[in-house]
Parts: sequence; structure tokens; C-alpha cells
Amino acid sequence: MIAGISTASLFMRKNNEDALPLFAEWGVRAAEVFYTTYSEYEPQFSEELLKRKGDVGIHSVHVLNTQFEPQLYNGHPRVLQDAYGWLEKTMISARTLGATHYTFHGIARLKRTFREDFARVGEMTEEIFRFCRTFGVTLCYENVEWAFYNRPGVFRELKARCPALKGVLDVKQARITGYSYADYLDEMSGSLAHVHVSDVDGDGNMRLPGKGTFDFETLFKRLRDAGFDGPVLIENYRQDYGDLTELKESYEYLSELAEKYS
Repeated sequence: MIAGISTASLFMRKNNEDALPLFAEWGVRAAEVFYTTYSEYEPQFSEELLKRKGDVGIHSVHVLNTQFEPQLYNGHPRVLQDAYGWLEKTMISARTLGATHYTFHGIARLKRTFREDFARVGEMTEEIFRFCRTFGVTLCYENVEWAFYNRPGVFRELKARCPALKGVLDVKQARITGYSYADYLDEMSGSLAHVHVSDVDGDGNMRLPGKGTFDFETLFKRLRDAGFDGPVLIENYRQDYGDLTELKESYEYLSELAEKYS
């Protein structure tokens, strides 16, 4: 296993073009680039990131879900065409950075009229997957409380219809849904691309890994036992910590665990 950081952890602190050089300075080996707005999806932006990332390996890319991901499942041909246009830009950008995985939320469960249709969603997910693969990028569904994969069992349904689909385990989102992260890990076992981690204190406030009460030793043991050997990425919010040195310390803490359980 290898520890890393998502640039989302520096949202409103450092933009992507400044976050990656900082990671390089810290010796971070793996990162996820979180694109936050439309201008960042343009391939020229990632060409600039490539020049500035140093030795940081870009494992995956992530986007702000509601900007185009739900529309990839829309039935209107024009909406679908525009959504795929943004997806193409994102995939070109991922390829530019050498990213091989795309952290994906898909449909946002925002409307009361939303109805699950695994046959339709699975078929369209397979189409999205194949499109991404033409750029050398693997589609990875993440468990997210307010998105399509909002509980254990959903990934299994999607996997049955899109066999090569990968998963992303987010321990924070598992905690929000009220299910154990182990339940998500069980169904993603063998198909897990990477993990998003954060910590939590006794009052339920999010903290950086190693700064709260979450049992990371057990998490790493379970990941190892599941045969996982990929990146474990810090994904926190800006209010979860103070000085940037705290983020560096958290990365170093995870790096020691990753080495111990690899």
C-alpha cells in the first residue's frame, strides 16, 4: 500500500497548481487531483499541472459531481452529448497527468421522484466505463451518502452489469450513512482502486488521519487481508485542521502504516 493526498484537502488553501508542488516538496508519492470548476477540466490546465507536479504520481482524478456526472445518465440526447463533452475533457486531462483512475459519484440523489433502475443505470455505467477506457482511465464508483452508491449492495448491482468496474472506499461517507466501512469493503474487495480516509474525534468532528479516534491499524489490516495494495489518500475539508504542517504530519503517519501493512 502507499499513502497519498487528494488536492481536495487543500481546497480554498492552495489551488491545484500550487498544491502539487507542495506535495512534491513533502515527498508525497501518490495524489488525486480534484478538479473544482469547468476551467480546470480544460486539457491545457492539466498540461500546466504536469509541468509543476514534480515526482508526485497522479493516481486518480475527481470532479465536482453535480457539474456534469448526473447528466451522463440523462435521457435527453443534447444533455447527454454536452455531458460527454465535459467527460472527454476530463479524460484527456487525466491521460495528460498519467492518472489511471477516475473517482466517480454518478447520479446525485437530489429529487424525491428519483427511482432506482439498476438495469438502466448499469447499462449506462458500462457505456461510461468503456468511454473512459479509451483514454486509459478506469471508472471507479465511490460510496457517497447523497449519490447513487449510498449503501452496501449498490456496487454489487452495478458490478453485475459492468464487470470491470472498480470501487473507491470513503470511510467518512460510510460513517455518514451509518453503515460500517467494512460492509462496503466486503463488496468492493478485489475491485478496490483506492481509499479516501479521514479521522473523527470524540465529538464527531472530522480530523486528519491520526488526529482522532478512528482505528487506522484495523483499517490497514482489513485492506491487506482483502488483498488491497493501492493508494490510501487523505481527503479532508479545510476546516478539519489548522496549519499545513498538520497535513504533512498526517501523511507521514499514514505512510508508516502503509509500509507496515504492505
